[in-house]
Amino acid sequence: MAEARIFQDEFLCPVCQDLLKDPVTIPCGHSYCKSCITDCWDQEDQKRVYSCPQCRQTFSPRPALARNTMLAELVEKLKKRKRPADCDAGVEDVQCDACTGRKYKAFKSCLVCLNSYCQNHLEQHESWFKGKRHNLTDATGRLQEMICQKHKKLLEVFCRTDQKCICVLCTIDGHKNHNTLSAATQRTEKQVLKLDTDEILLTLISCVYIGNILTAYSILTCTRQQKLTAAARRVSLFAENASETFINTIFHKIDFD
Repeated sequence: MAEARIFQDEFLCPVCQDLLKDPVTIPCGHSYCKSCITDCWDQEDQKRVYSCPQCRQTFSPRPALARNTMLAELVEKLKKRKRPADCDAGVEDVQCDACTGRKYKAFKSCLVCLNSYCQNHLEQHESWFKGKRHNLTDATGRLQEMICQKHKKLLEVFCRTDQKCICVLCTIDGHKNHNTLSAATQRTEKQVLKLDTDEILLTLISCVYIGNILTAYSILTCTRQQKLTAAARRVSLFAENASETFINTIFHKIDFD
């Protein structure tokens, strides 16, 4: 079923870039929507010399336009076989890089070819590179941001030392002996670290209140140290203030007694 889109560009009107409507073929062999070529030639009426918008071959007198019945039937069949998934790319959609003329919405981006593909061209891509490891991701307009500008490789490593994404070649060129991990692992850790600091703080305070120091210590050691350092300081300050308030209350009570 993919052949409908493979040849679809052959049935686009060169003037309006849409599927041919009421197609006509002029003497040079090129085909157009009847209304499109009529409009073009109406503008040339004054010169009485009519040209093909594609090859610029001229005709005089003005050729009669007869409907190309066979071409019209092929276009109708193509419309019926057109996939629902093959829709025009909207303003916010990623366009297929392989489409010529009319651009369709891309569904996948290849991290090896650095191109985005609509459903039909994706099938062609998979057919051409069958057996080869081409990594695909959901269509994105940010492909260049995912590629190392120096080595033209995918940024699939995270350098903790420099706090940036790098490619595998960067690990031996400029980031040798640095603390690195896969970008996927880094993303997972980042999601874990989204735990709100205030939530951690409240948990620690609760543990201090009930005297469960071991639990508080466990939380501190099981969560990333860097993020919890500030929380620990706040807990310490809170504890000091609470102790001071408690002592002042006791002394105040003693004074009244």
